[in-house]
Amino acid sequence: MTHAVTRAGQHREDALLPIYDRLPVRFVRARGVELFDEAGHGYLDLGSGFGVNALGHGDRQLARAMREAARTGLIHASNLYHSDPARALAESLVARSFASRVFFCNSGAEANEAAFKFARRWARTVGGPTKSEIVALRSGTHGRLFASLAATDRPERRAPFRPLAAGISVHDRDLRSLAAALDADTVAAVIVEPVQGDGGVRVLDDEFLLGLRDLTATRHIALIFDEVQCGLGRTGWLFAHQRIPVEPDIMTLAKALGGGLPMGAVLLAEPVASTVRRGDHGTTFGGGPFVAAVARHVVERVADPSFLAAVRDNGEWFGERLRAVAARTERLRHLRGVGYMWGADVIEPATTIMQRAVASGLLVLSAGRHTLRFLPPLTATRDDLARGLDILERIL
Repeated sequence: MTHAVTRAGQHREDALLPIYDRLPVRFVRARGVELFDEAGHGYLDLGSGFGVNALGHGDRQLARAMREAARTGLIHASNLYHSDPARALAESLVARSFASRVFFCNSGAEANEAAFKFARRWARTVGGPTKSEIVALRSGTHGRLFASLAATDRPERRAPFRPLAAGISVHDRDLRSLAAALDADTVAAVIVEPVQGDGGVRVLDDEFLLGLRDLTATRHIALIFDEVQCGLGRTGWLFAHQRIPVEPDIMTLAKALGGGLPMGAVLLAEPVASTVRRGDHGTTFGGGPFVAAVARHVVERVADPSFLAAVRDNGEWFGERLRAVAARTERLRHLRGVGYMWGADVIEPATTIMQRAVASGLLVLSAGRHTLRFLPPLTATRDDLARGLDILERIL
C-alpha cells in the first residue's frame, strides 16, 4: 500500500533553521513500533529515532516512570544540590560496568567532549603536559561539536567549519599503523565505537579491539569506547564491548539512555576518575532529577537478562532474513550487524530507498550515501521485523 505522504510545503516552517533535509511526512502520534501521520496512516519504525526509542513508542511502563518522576515536581534543581535520582542512576550504571564514577550530560556529542577533557586531565597527570593528543578511527562518528567533529571521519561535515579543535587526528583501523601512531609521550586517548553506526554499521573485530586494548594499556593511553549508539542493549549485550569482553577506561552513552529525553553519560574507571578535580567540567541540565529517574527505568528494563537474550536471538534471526531478502532481490550487498543494529550496502543512493520506504509505510535510516541502516526498537517482535522486511523487499 502506498501512503498519502504529507508534503512539507503544506506547512510553513519559516521560523526553523532549514538545516535538515526532512522526508515529506509529519507525525502526530505513536504507539509500539508505529508512528502515525495526520491522515492516520501508520509507519513501521525500524529506525527508532536513530536508536533513541529503544523501548518503542508510548511504552506504558516508561510513561508510568515519567508520571511518577513528574509527580515530585522536581524537574530541575541544578547540580548545586544532591539528587537521589542521579545518585541511583549512577549506582545502577557503576554496578553493571567497569566504571567507578559517572558524569551526566545531555547528548552523545557532549559526552564525547567531556570524555576528551577527562582523558587529557588523566594523561597529563600521569604523563606530563605533552600527553594530550586524541586519536580517532576511520568511519567513526562522534558528534557535531568542535572536538567531537574533529574526531568524526565525515569530510563533508568537517570542511565548512575548519579550523576544528586541535590535537585530534583520524587514523586507519589497523593495529600496525596505530602502533606507529600511538606515541606514548604525546597521545592521551584513543576513541572508538565497538560498532560504528553512522559510518556504515561496521562491527569491529574482536581481535582488533583486544589488540587495541593491549596497545593502549602498555603505553598508558586511555581507551574511550563511544557507545552512544551501539550501547544499552542495541547489540544484545547491555554494553557492546561486553560481548568480547574487553574493558575501556572511559565509555560514553546517550541516545537510548533517556528513553526519548535528552540524556548523556560518561563512565570512568577509577584511575581516570581519581584525577578529575572539582570545577574541571560542568553542565547545567546534566543528570536532572526528572530525566535521571526516567533513565534509570530504561537501564533497569534493558539490563534484564531475558530482554537482552531476546535482542540477541531476534537480531540473529533478522540478519538471516535480511540475507534472504538480499539473495532474492540482488539489491543489497555486504550485510553487517549484530543484535538490533544492521547495515546493508545498496547500489542506488540510500536516501532514494528511504523515500520509497516512507511512501510504503516503513521508516529506515542511512549510514552514508550507499548504506541502509536498521535500528529497530529493542521491543520489536519477530512479527514486526518480518513485516518490515516484507515491505523492504517489495520496494527493492
